[in-house]
Amino acid sequence: MSSRRMTIATGSLLTASFSAVMIFSFSAGADDEGPMSGKGGKAVDKAPAGVELTTLLPEKIEVDNSSQETAITATVKNGGTKDSGEIRLLVVGFDGLSVKGVEGCAEIAEKDLPEGSNSGFACAIDNLAAGKSKSYAVDATFDLKKEGKICLPVQDADGTKTFWQQGPVPFGANNPSPNAPATPLLLGTDNSPVTPGSDKAGGNKSGGKELPKTGPADRILPLGAVGAALISAGAAGLWWTQRRPQRSES
Repeated sequence: MSSRRMTIATGSLLTASFSAVMIFSFSAGADDEGPMSGKGGKAVDKAPAGVELTTLLPEKIEVDNSSQETAITATVKNGGTKDSGEIRLLVVGFDGLSVKGVEGCAEIAEKDLPEGSNSGFACAIDNLAAGKSKSYAVDATFDLKKEGKICLPVQDADGTKTFWQQGPVPFGANNPSPNAPATPLLLGTDNSPVTPGSDKAGGNKSGGKELPKTGPADRILPLGAVGAALISAGAAGLWWTQRRPQRSES
């Protein structure tokens, strides 16, 4: 092969390799939601010895300004030295944030939603091993004309105890951008509605029950005793006894 042909071939290989690296790097970064945080979380009832349950939410999400759709990852962790046994994670929306679906989890009936909430899903977990975590893909909408909050309680299987509760913690932006394709919202930030005089009142029309109070600034956390309502549902079931595979397990 002539030196000219060898130079061309070598250059082509280098270009292809560089392109592949760039594509791979972009794809990997596109799935990275950034740092996760337990902001607004607090232990409530005492967990079994050796079990340490917490939750994490992304520090930043983006809301599509046209569809109001957003995606959130909810993670439950066992940082203890012993397996958790049967537990469940609830994912509940308040005010402008409505939970539309949680991968592998079942919707909570409207009449059984925690007080003040507008939507919720229950995720049954057979066992969470020591040092392990489970992440759930949460589909939601966010009305940027309102404030919006999310709450993640971790309970025992029958809902009589709440070992950990994150929130209701707000997502929001101090300066929403209604003309941009998407609006970034930060965890722990009250949303400033894009239109003045919008309704910020959450209100309670669900007739649900209250949960323990946790989170920053002594916020009222209307989540805890929803367990009793879930138990009373019995055979009707508010979550699937046989869950679909979760998004990830580490």
